[in-house]
Amino acid sequence: MRKRLCQPHQNGLRTALFLSVAVASGAFNLPTAHAADKSEPGLAVRFTALGDGQAKAVDTTVLANVWLYVSAGKPPTPFLPAGKFSAEWTGFISSEIRDNYTFQAELTGNLKLEINDAVVWEASAKGTNAGPSKPVRLNKGANAFRLHYTSPAEGDAFVRLLWSSREFGPEPVALSALTHDTVPELQKASQLRLGRELFVEFRCAKCHAGPAPDAGIPELTVDAPAFEGLGSRRNYHWMARWIADPKSMRSTARMPKLLHGPKAEEDAEAIAAFLVSLKADPAPKDAKEAGAEQIEAGRKLFETLHCIACHNTPGTTENDPQKVSFNHVREKFAPGRLAAFLQKPDQHYAWIRMPNFKLTADEAARLAVFLESAADKPEDVSAPAAVAVLERGKKLTQTTGCLNCHTLKIESQFKTKSLADLTPDKWRQGCLAENADGQAKAPQFNLTSTEREALRAFAATDRASLARHVPAEFAERQARSLRCAECHGKFEGFPSFDALGGKLKPEWMKAFIGGEPTYKPRPWIEARMPAFSKYAEGLAIGLTEEQGLPPRTSAEPPIDMETAKIGRKLVSANGGFFCVSCHAVGSMAAMQVFESNGINLAYTGARLQKEHYHRWVRNPLRIDPASKMPVYFDAEGRSPLTDYFNGDAEKQIEAIWQYIRLGDKMPPPETQ
Repeated sequence: MRKRLCQPHQNGLRTALFLSVAVASGAFNLPTAHAADKSEPGLAVRFTALGDGQAKAVDTTVLANVWLYVSAGKPPTPFLPAGKFSAEWTGFISSEIRDNYTFQAELTGNLKLEINDAVVWEASAKGTNAGPSKPVRLNKGANAFRLHYTSPAEGDAFVRLLWSSREFGPEPVALSALTHDTVPELQKASQLRLGRELFVEFRCAKCHAGPAPDAGIPELTVDAPAFEGLGSRRNYHWMARWIADPKSMRSTARMPKLLHGPKAEEDAEAIAAFLVSLKADPAPKDAKEAGAEQIEAGRKLFETLHCIACHNTPGTTENDPQKVSFNHVREKFAPGRLAAFLQKPDQHYAWIRMPNFKLTADEAARLAVFLESAADKPEDVSAPAAVAVLERGKKLTQTTGCLNCHTLKIESQFKTKSLADLTPDKWRQGCLAENADGQAKAPQFNLTSTEREALRAFAATDRASLARHVPAEFAERQARSLRCAECHGKFEGFPSFDALGGKLKPEWMKAFIGGEPTYKPRPWIEARMPAFSKYAEGLAIGLTEEQGLPPRTSAEPPIDMETAKIGRKLVSANGGFFCVSCHAVGSMAAMQVFESNGINLAYTGARLQKEHYHRWVRNPLRIDPASKMPVYFDAEGRSPLTDYFNGDAEKQIEAIWQYIRLGDKMPPPETQ
């Protein structure tokens, strides 16, 4: 993961913002001695664009590891053009004991590795594995680390560093072993990145037109709740209050306060009256009053789905400002509409952060009555129905900027300056004014001084970064926004989020995040993975590339059927490892699950990256120390089953891989 450099700020954007642009002559002071007390996870990285042999633009960041994948024709960062580049990782690598390690890498291009100021390895490769290096002595504790990488002039550019020792085989360097010093240059970097993220997060380009949305970063295409039929889904009084001042209703609201002056409240009520007049379908029949049993069933479902990751618990005093409260659900949703929203939250808002849990109608109804049972009672306020009020509300909707973000089949009459016309000196006015005048016309985002300065720092760039999409950065931004780490790595059955890109194939990950599979990989766990359909492809590709792996899984040779037959024997109960004691194989259930279920082996070939699979089977405890899966192979790569490949562990692991590649066509293994 690209690492955070700033603390979360009050509007809910967690500023993991990591890049900075500098002219080539601007020095970036990288640490070379001993790790400071203020060291942070990850390594400092300097990117340099190379053209005609001359250094051009420079960009800095923090990356979790020596992992990088840049597809042909794409930029390495948003602030550099596509083309040949260099990257230099600098910081510290730590060892628990004084010991020898060897390094190797998967790469295209050239690299040079320095440990404690001495060059210990140089390598060059064209898409293959380079190394291993000679043994390198690491002292106990922190060792100065520097790796310089130069990309090829054309084609994909990637590098993925591995290390090994007497105790373990080649694997990615442990994230906990890599740190860097905090330096002022990185703080400046985070300010620029914060400004760019705020610009897209607050939909600035919806009013101040910049790059064509389809030609820029994905966030430029982000929508907002559709206005069509809104009156069938929302209540008038809630809409009037929300339009008047969104942040008074939710501290993390991204929608600005658009209406100002003595008539602001009246204007908000007129817009709400117009919007509530936009009906789409008949109101649902009045539901029967919920009983205690149904409310309790909804409460249990709330817990099972881990809704607390993003929401405060209903009926409690919990009031985390970064979470969404349910106190207003009865005021917000028209009668009978909450359950429909819970079933299809993205039906009228494609980029909504609320995921789709694929609730049944009964589940949605139970969850809705639980949420409503603890919510505030709404005020009984009727919407004005006078034609004059509705016409005024319609006109305000057209002229206030609402339709720059929200869709409705009427003309938007709101005009303002394009992004190109907003020279840096103008970024102290309007939306970015220090003190908003009550009579001002510009939207008010309630920005902090830190946020204003970050936006102004972004304004001082050429803003070409809005047209440069870096998938790994998109994944980092959206993973924070969607609060993925609030479940992953915290609840049982949710794997650590940092490991997903190196573990799962991007094609399967896209389908899974998008809610396409009809099966649960871990059916014994009550919790379920919700669908983020609009985000799925971007997250899958970005998480994969940030681990230094390609966005599309490389094609393998045809399955070796003879080797697969041996793999079938190896997983069997008859002369094999008895994998089927915990793992199902297709329709054949696991035979003797003791402490822990295993995922159906028929799913494994489509799910797992081959390199991860090999490391996992070789020694699962190296990846997950809490795993219940046994370690069958010794440190020398020998297997206790010497009848197959003379006990060669790697060949046996590969045979099992050939077998599981058969997927739903796997013939069941012998069970006795």
